[in-house]
Amino acid sequence: MPVDLSDILVVGVSSRALFDLEDENALFDKEGIEGYRKYQLAHENEPLKIGSAFYLVKSLLELNNQANKRIVEIVLMSRNSPETGIRMLNSINLYELDITRVALSGGEPLAPYIDAYDVDLFLSKDEKDVQTVIDSKACAAASIYAPPQSFNPKDNRVKIAFDADAVLFSDESEHRYKTEGIDAFLKHEKDNEDNPLNKGPFAELLIKLSRIQDHLPTTIELSPLRLSIVTARSAPSHMRVIKTLRKWGVYVDEVYFMGGLSKDKVLEAFGAHIFFDDQEAHLDATSKVVPSGRVPYDSDSPMKAIENAKKK
Repeated sequence: MPVDLSDILVVGVSSRALFDLEDENALFDKEGIEGYRKYQLAHENEPLKIGSAFYLVKSLLELNNQANKRIVEIVLMSRNSPETGIRMLNSINLYELDITRVALSGGEPLAPYIDAYDVDLFLSKDEKDVQTVIDSKACAAASIYAPPQSFNPKDNRVKIAFDADAVLFSDESEHRYKTEGIDAFLKHEKDNEDNPLNKGPFAELLIKLSRIQDHLPTTIELSPLRLSIVTARSAPSHMRVIKTLRKWGVYVDEVYFMGGLSKDKVLEAFGAHIFFDDQEAHLDATSKVVPSGRVPYDSDSPMKAIENAKKK
């Protein structure tokens, strides 16, 4: 009988996002699969270091205990083979992570298996896999930055923060800002504040997270799952964001309209387990204080064309 995951948050996390495998990856690049295999076999009983997505995964899994049922599933997705993946599986047990679903692709890309595991959010350090998932629109996906050196969750609540345009919402407004300037952007957002913004790559994830809150044994204001938006928008463009969330039926605990100020201090104060943004300029700073992930533009998006033009 098929498993119904419609009310369960499914997060697919790569081994390099969950654990810090950068030394092992460098060894693979230097010595190839043979050297990597020998090293992993020799160290398979040594726990791997914690990666950027570790605290997010651990805290999400703890929501199952508070809900007294499974509302979160984590799928560990790795290009390791079953043999080289033993150290990773041992580390899951040593850290007492309740992960029961695992994909070991033996070097093959992971993106084709997103639908098979019914994933809502895919976190990886492989930019090609993430781009493929974004282009397919199968689910939300982000490329994970290196873990911040001193991050320590402030409390037991799960705290997830999102940028607005090109993450929760489509990149249409951001494209208008880039091509027509701030005045045209502000006027358009003010004139259209009662018209909801179109959905972006993380919209369905936010909606599902909002549904997950309904299964927790507290009022939504006291939920152990806390959601925040941290955006460069400012007045008068802020009202369209708030009214869009209302029309989606989504409750967000906190919103910070930064008006172009750096986002890192707000996110550090919030204590985000992870922050999602589309722009490297923001993520270079935020990734130093909280775990961060970059949401790429769809390959067919005008914003992707602008991004590619800047790199030339």
